[in-house]
Amino acid sequence: MSIERRVQLVENLFHQLEQESAEFQKSSGIGCVSGCGKCCTYPDVEASPLEFLPWAFHLFLNGQAEKTLEILTKTNHPTCLIYKPLTILGQGRCSDYKYRGLICRLFGFGANTDKYGNLRLATCKIIKEGQAEKYNTTNEAIKKGLYVPVFTEYYMQLNQIDFYLGNKILPINKALKMAIEEVLQYYAYRTFPGAGKECI
Repeated sequence: MSIERRVQLVENLFHQLEQESAEFQKSSGIGCVSGCGKCCTYPDVEASPLEFLPWAFHLFLNGQAEKTLEILTKTNHPTCLIYKPLTILGQGRCSDYKYRGLICRLFGFGANTDKYGNLRLATCKIIKEGQAEKYNTTNEAIKKGLYVPVFTEYYMQLNQIDFYLGNKILPINKALKMAIEEVLQYYAYRTFPGAGKECI
């Protein structure tokens, strides 16, 4: 399957999640604190290369893939390369929010299944403590059937697009690096996207 097709399928999945997340946020009233970005600063965030394929493809189309790959190759910092801190207070933002990964889209507004098979909202300490009443009410509503996006279900759908890249879970900067390498390798001997039928 071509890179363009895989990117399209991942973006379709993200669009579906955006709609479901918006509905869940509206129902729960839970929301991130403006400018927080605390979850992006953890050094052990992991992701699959496939969820960052649209980001890597975007970089490639804009002539930034090789430069970004070089930065990722040289960095040994565990914090996501795309995250940009704004102040010493720990506030920041995603520098490519439109192209953020699946993990970034699910965390805070998705659920995991516990060992008893019950869904539990996966969110940060800031939301759990700062919006405790909404958090507790939402968990109770989930038990009673409130729809919430589920991590495993979305990762299973991602794996159906490309099992190898979707099932490979890596530290986030390694996932970013592998996504760019996948795009660059694919187009090493193919026509630039949109220039011919070879890349379709």
